[in-house]
Amino acid sequence: MKQALLVIDAQQELIEGNHEQKSVFRKEVLLNNINVAIKKALAAQALIVLVRDKDIASGEGPGFHIHEAINVPATATIVDKLATNSFYGTSLMDVLKENEIKHLVIMGCKTEHCIDTAVRTATVNHFDVTLVKDGHSTTDSTNLSAEQIIAHHNEVLHGHYNVDNFSMVRAVEEDLFEPTHDTYR
Repeated sequence: MKQALLVIDAQQELIEGNHEQKSVFRKEVLLNNINVAIKKALAAQALIVLVRDKDIASGEGPGFHIHEAINVPATATIVDKLATNSFYGTSLMDVLKENEIKHLVIMGCKTEHCIDTAVRTATVNHFDVTLVKDGHSTTDSTNLSAEQIIAHHNEVLHGHYNVDNFSMVRAVEEDLFEPTHDTYR
């Protein structure tokens, strides 16, 4: 089965924060876990795709770039987006189809926006998804702490399904590129 690691919005300014937003929850853990997943993806010969949001740092400069602590392989594909949905108005679907991807491992920022949307959109578009439970983050909202938002999404997205394809939530230390979806079908 062909697979891809999809790292969404792991950009310098989004992770570190700026004068308007604070840094994401447990940013050091997030950055470490993204690097762990990249190593696993390389070992599994999975496609690595990093998505950047053009709203971050007005789409330019150091704040817009992938976070400096992330070990981006030279073989990685970079996709830029303008919407919350990584699939909307981008080349992402074409890249995945051209590479005959069936399973997506998803991580990045922000949990309740771009991560949630990517997981749900992917299952509707016939991909099985593994969401890395300790590989996505966000900031506090008015009503919930970042920790609560992450825990809630890990709960509701585990087993989220669209008839044939669904999402599983697994920790980064698990073998993310040995999908377990078939054991639940």
